[in-house]
Amino acid sequence: MNLDISDKSLPVYEALASSVRHKIIQLLAERPMNIRELAEAVGLTSAIVSMHVKKLEKAAIISTNMQPGKGGVQKVCSLQVEEANIIFPNKIEHLRQYHESEISIGHYTDLQVEPTCGLASPEKFIGQVDDTRYFFDAERFQAKILWFSEGFIEYKIPNFLLSTENPLELLVSLEIASEAPLTDNRFPSDITFYLNDVKLGTWTSPGDFGDKRGKYNPQWWPDIVNQYGLLKHLQVSRDGTYMDGIQISDITLDHVNVRDRQWTLRIAVEPSSEHVGGLTLFGRGFGNYNQDIVFRLYYDKLVHSGSASSELEKQV
Repeated sequence: MNLDISDKSLPVYEALASSVRHKIIQLLAERPMNIRELAEAVGLTSAIVSMHVKKLEKAAIISTNMQPGKGGVQKVCSLQVEEANIIFPNKIEHLRQYHESEISIGHYTDLQVEPTCGLASPEKFIGQVDDTRYFFDAERFQAKILWFSEGFIEYKIPNFLLSTENPLELLVSLEIASEAPLTDNRFPSDITFYLNDVKLGTWTSPGDFGDKRGKYNPQWWPDIVNQYGLLKHLQVSRDGTYMDGIQISDITLDHVNVRDRQWTLRIAVEPSSEHVGGLTLFGRGFGNYNQDIVFRLYYDKLVHSGSASSELEKQV
């Protein structure tokens, strides 16, 4: 369920503004129940519980239907919503100018990986799992998920920055997790990022998540393997490198040759790390976020004393 701060979402907020209705939702998460059963469970009369049920039904949080029972027809309530997302208005930040590129998971340019490993398109596994040769198969360009226990993978990204533009911040957004045999939500892995051969820093993934299916996984994807990752935001700015706003190094844009015509991003699980727990990359059609690896370079305009028309035609 997607919510916003408009009037159309008010019935949901009103329905959730009650500890009794919270208890009803918790009960229905276990199994469907009729009005009498709910009344007994929350310690209220059936008439009062019916009023609460109407609120939840109006908000489309639960559904009800009439079914035959021992004493005649009864109203049975079922939980209809598993999760809700509140979408707030975009912050002013979205007005900043930027260049954006989205690189598909299978469009890597170099790698060196160790099993357990594999890759898959939204339709099927590509080759045999745990056989590194298939990472060089022509079908790998269709891959939207890949995983390995140790090694690195590299991507080339075009840089469309103009000489009239001043780079402010590079943001890399990707869905990522560890790589455990099958899955393990508590399986830390130290994942290190490099840009143009400069080490940006290391982030420790907490696990390889398999407690529930990824939102976008295809139906054929097995339940016992990697299901989803965490959406992480790697930021390289004028004053350092950050992961989700937490500084991980002092490397700035000036250290990484941000004006090069193309960049090289390396994502590595290094054998010398404390936690060698592999990595999984999720792209479109897998995991909980329907995106590939997104690069966004924010910039503002430079003021030139020379000919503006000739400078605009140059790319750095």
